[in-house]
Amino acid sequence: MSKDDKIKQFNPSSAGLNNGKFIGLPFDEHEAEIVLLPVPWDVTVSYTEGTSTGPLNILEASRQLDLFDPNVKDAWKMGLFMRSLSTELQKKNLTLRKDASHYQKYIENVGQAQDSPIMKEILERVNSGCLEMVQWVKEECLELLTAGKIIGLVGGDHSSPLGFIQALGERYSQFSILQIDAHMDLRKGYEGFTYSHASIFYNALHVPSVKQLVQIGVRDYCEEEVRFAEEHTNKITTFFDHQIKELQFQGHSFQQICQQILDGLHENVYISFDIDGLQPHLCPNTGTPVPGGLQFEEAIFLIQQLVEKGHKIIGFDLCEVAGKPHEWDGNVGARILYKLANMAGKSQFRI
Repeated sequence: MSKDDKIKQFNPSSAGLNNGKFIGLPFDEHEAEIVLLPVPWDVTVSYTEGTSTGPLNILEASRQLDLFDPNVKDAWKMGLFMRSLSTELQKKNLTLRKDASHYQKYIENVGQAQDSPIMKEILERVNSGCLEMVQWVKEECLELLTAGKIIGLVGGDHSSPLGFIQALGERYSQFSILQIDAHMDLRKGYEGFTYSHASIFYNALHVPSVKQLVQIGVRDYCEEEVRFAEEHTNKITTFFDHQIKELQFQGHSFQQICQQILDGLHENVYISFDIDGLQPHLCPNTGTPVPGGLQFEEAIFLIQQLVEKGHKIIGFDLCEVAGKPHEWDGNVGARILYKLANMAGKSQFRI
């Protein structure tokens, strides 16, 4: 059956189909304009575990979403498909998460890894395994980009998309990153982990094509990160959450604030959406929740404004959504993911 035939036979107003696909859509990967790549990985999490099963939680919750998008007419017809989770990556994550947890407890209670040959060995093993994950993601994304797909990466912790950003760096001479997040994630090798979730944008800024990082919603950060951002003002612009709230308290509209946020972005934009950029009642079981943040509607409005201003979304990720059995987190995550996909497709004139 062709894609056109599937579209004709599919009823977007019916109950969600339990067919193992995102939102119960009928499409296969080769028919989909947008492919979601799940990365079941939370090896270096430093607070609460569980985001490795976030992609599965999102997938299962997605069945009860309605497909109508008032901003993107017939968006579902583009075709949206989520790949199956890599069992090999899941197994590697399980093993390395135990190692990383053991190491983290040691440095928190005893001392640095240099004091223990066993801990040094564990650290090397974890860093090696995380590098393999980054390389796996890069290879998968290059394959999908070659096939002409728009990619949405679904984490896992926020270390997951580095390989994707590297892949985009080989396809685009320059692009900006719009980061929605409670954290700056600019630490160098946090806790000794080169590819820590807290180091994702320190690492991403080493991709030559990344010309600008614009952060919004940030409200939990350390002195090292602030210094790093101040030393790289030519590349990093941070809209701290308290600054956004102060502007709103003083009478500035959120649309005016969005204008400031988007003004510094290149035409090509990669969106990195950490779910903890939202207010905690929308993601209560994420790994590192922080009071404050964006409302759901504010995040959606920001993305809509990005597209209306003519920017092209060249890829996106959604990370740190809590895994099973936290259905509410999966529900919110699925809605964010669907909106990101629709707006990315619209920005590239796929619909």
